Formats: sequence, C-alpha cells, structure tokens
Amino acid sequence: MSEKRDYYEVLGVNKNATDAEIKRAYKKMILKYHPDRNPDNKEEAREKSKEINEAYDVLKDPQKKAQYDRFGHAAFEGGNAGGGFTGGFDFGGFDFGGFSGGGRSSGGGGGAFDDILDMFFNGGGRGNRKAGPQRGSDLRYDLEISFEDAAFGKEVELNVPRTENCETCHGTGAKPGTSPEECPVCHGSGQQQFATNTPFGRMVNTRTCSRCGGSGKIVKEPCSECHGNGKKQVTRKVKVKIPKGVDQGSRVRVNGGGQAGTRGGENGDLYVYIFVKEHKIFRRQGDDVIVEVPISFVQAALGDKVQVPTLDGPVELSIPAGIQSGKVLRVRDKGVPHLRGSGRGDQHVVVKVLTPQKLSNRQKELLREFGELSGDNVNPEQKSFMDTIKNLFK
Repeated sequence: MSEKRDYYEVLGVNKNATDAEIKRAYKKMILKYHPDRNPDNKEEAREKSKEINEAYDVLKDPQKKAQYDRFGHAAFEGGNAGGGFTGGFDFGGFDFGGFSGGGRSSGGGGGAFDDILDMFFNGGGRGNRKAGPQRGSDLRYDLEISFEDAAFGKEVELNVPRTENCETCHGTGAKPGTSPEECPVCHGSGQQQFATNTPFGRMVNTRTCSRCGGSGKIVKEPCSECHGNGKKQVTRKVKVKIPKGVDQGSRVRVNGGGQAGTRGGENGDLYVYIFVKEHKIFRRQGDDVIVEVPISFVQAALGDKVQVPTLDGPVELSIPAGIQSGKVLRVRDKGVPHLRGSGRGDQHVVVKVLTPQKLSNRQKELLREFGELSGDNVNPEQKSFMDTIKNLFK
C-alpha cells in the first residue's frame, strides 16, 4: 500500500493557506479530476477525487486541521479521516471530540475520556451496555450542472451506489425462519472485559467482543442472499430537485438517501454537492449576471438600440449617444433568482466599443475629415488628460 501524500500537497496549497484559499484550491482540483471530465481515465480520476475529498475534509475543519498539523496522518489511523468517492461514498471520521468530553455522535455518554476514568475508578462500568441502533453513514455525490440549471433549478435522476438492508432477511443476516442467537462469549453485551494487575491496583479493560463484533448476536444459519451480512450493495435511482439560485459549492440534502443503519438505526443522508459549469458569455456575481456586449464606435458616438442576451432570451437595450467603452448599463430583474425568498438579481451589461481594424480609402478619408471638423471639440476627459500631460513636462 502506497504512503499517503501530504494533504497540503494534494490541494496544492502551503501550510499557511487561509480557509478561503483552501476552499478555492479544493474547488479547482475537484473539478479538474471529476470523472466526467476525464472520460479516458475515469478510474484514476475517481482515486484522485477521493484523495482530494479526504484532504479537504480534514483541512476545512479547524479541529481536524490542528490534529493533522501536529500528528500528520497518524492522527487519523484507525479511522478514515473523511472524504468519499466522487459520486459515491463519504465515510465519516474518527471522533476525537470524545477526548475533550464533547460526547459521541452515535450515542450517549462523555466519550473516550469518560471510558478512561471508568477504567481507573469504576472498573470499566460500560462493559454491560449492549450495542444499540446505529445511524447509517452519509453519502456524498458531486454533480456538475449548467449555468442555466443553477439559475432556474432542475430535477435530476442520479444513480447512487449504497448499502441497504437485505430484503430477504430484513437486515438480520439470518436465514428466513431463523433468528440470530445470543453470543456465547459476551452473553449479548457486545463487549469483553480483561482484567490486568497494575501498580495502581486491578484495572479492567473493556473491548468489543471478538466473536460477534459488538452486536451481541451471532448468526448460525446465514442468509443465502447476503451471506449473513444483513446488507447488500445496490445502485438506486434517486430523484433530486435542484432549487433555483444554487451556486458553486451549494449542497442539497436528501433525507435517508445514505447508507442503511445498523440494528434498527435510521439511514444516513445523501448530500449532493453542486459544481456549476462556466458559461460562454455570462458571469455570475452573487445573484447578478454580468455580460460584455461589443458595439461599433459609430453606435457609441450616435447611440443605438441593440439586442442583448439574457438568461430569459434577448432584450432590447438603448445605448446612449457618446457612451464610453467599459460603461456598465443595468437591466433590472434579469439576473439569477434568489435562492431564498422571491425576486431576482439584475443583469449588468459592460459596453465594449470596437475600433475598426480594416478601413477602405473612403472610410479613412471620412475619418480624417471628421477629425478636422472636430477641431478643439475634444472630449472633456481627454482634454483633462492632455492638460495634465502638458503640466507634467513644463
């Protein structure tokens, strides 16, 4: 097994990178290695995406990042640090919060630190607790959509690989007509206790039962469909409604769309992360849309009415006479619909005045005549600049 690369190296940032820089680097890398953008090498792209997701899952979290900066990959040995397959699994990480008394995400109690106190002062009082229902893991799916679909929303159908409880045995793992039996080693507690004599006295250490894996039950006659596992790997079609106004990095949650729970626990959730394709002419700034429209210098000088593209189709826009290149005109309510609430942003039209490059002799003659007729009738902004230059060299 190859050694893991440094997480900062994976995202292409240094250790002093800000949260914003880490986020930008992640978006850039995950888009670069999206399997759909690498049709000739999808397997390698999936592995790269998994590595990128794992690195970002650690570096975006201040607590995990601090642990990684101090201990490196060793901080997460014994539990996946996070990060899932692009369009697939997203395994949860080891909960270090228990050591600070923060509690466990899957059950009650004060976490690993309380277990240590129990071992020293109470002889390991958790040893008789049976394993209860456990919630399934969440899944992550990276979805790339068009600029227009991000603006107006869309319902998509995704093929999501996940684990589900076996329909034949209903998740018990036992052959139909039979039931799991109490584990003879731990007698249904799911844990084993080992006593050790120390200078401080007799210490009892509690571990997960090696016979039943902590379930407290064993299957003597396994289900032929799932081979006693109680779960099966399937691919389900999941319909997801992408709301209007989503942007790069938005996520949509599908309740219960994740991995199946254990021992009657609820399913995890499916999180669909949105990545928006770049548009050929439109740019987005918040809920506003920006577009650059070229016009001729004749239109700029005399004014005109031009057709301007919007997300809803072309609209007519009046160009005032004498407009300068770079001037921004606003078209109200033609931007992106607000993600929360009603209404829309605006569209900002950046005017770009084009200078003709190929002129006929007649056109050149007319322009020279125009220049002679202009005389001292210079644009105020140009006159101010020329005066500044004169004063500079006096």
